[in-house]
Amino acid sequence: MSTIIGQSLSKLYGHGDATVMAIEDMDFQITSGEFVGIMGESGAGKSTLLAIMGAMNAPTQGSLTVEGIDVYGLDSERRADFRREFLGFIFQSFHLIPYLNLEENVMLPLATIRAPRRRKQAMAREALAAVGLGDKGHRLPGEISGGEKERTAIARAIVNQPPVILADEPTGNLDSKTSGEIMRLLQELNGKGSTIVMVTHSRECACYADRIMHVADGRLAEAA
Repeated sequence: MSTIIGQSLSKLYGHGDATVMAIEDMDFQITSGEFVGIMGESGAGKSTLLAIMGAMNAPTQGSLTVEGIDVYGLDSERRADFRREFLGFIFQSFHLIPYLNLEENVMLPLATIRAPRRRKQAMAREALAAVGLGDKGHRLPGEISGGEKERTAIARAIVNQPPVILADEPTGNLDSKTSGEIMRLLQELNGKGSTIVMVTHSRECACYADRIMHVADGRLAEAA
């Protein structure tokens, strides 16, 4: 079963002579449980493609199906529910709130879920333990290393156990040793069943993926 299916996806920005084709006529399938890397030069359309997969940027034309759901056939409220339930996001810049401790940062995706606070705290602690930070939930982001910040961002992405994880340059701000640790963690999550789609410039990181989708000038060419 394919988790993510893109059909004839295109995205235009601007109008008239200022029109820019960010991606053009993309067709792809990503199977449940795959680890897929997306590579290409800066400006090739990688981040636009990931944002479309993440239900955050509607295509100009084409369709996106995730877990059998026509994502852009949903209204905005239901699409927000879909993102919360089916997708976890990992960003290069961490996006941790500095005045919240790690446990509170990881709890953020659970804010709209109807559950007792103690249950949400337990879920956050479980996610932190899964990324090796089970004893640091009380710390603030300013008190931990860059690698630990990225681990916290991963814990936040998996706290509600989404089937799909989307990662945008997750090791872009890390040294090579820490990057390897983060990639092995993502590989471990993939081994437990998560579908992972990762944008990266790093060939070393790309080696952890099952396959690579190459994007060039807004078009897609796959390589094993």
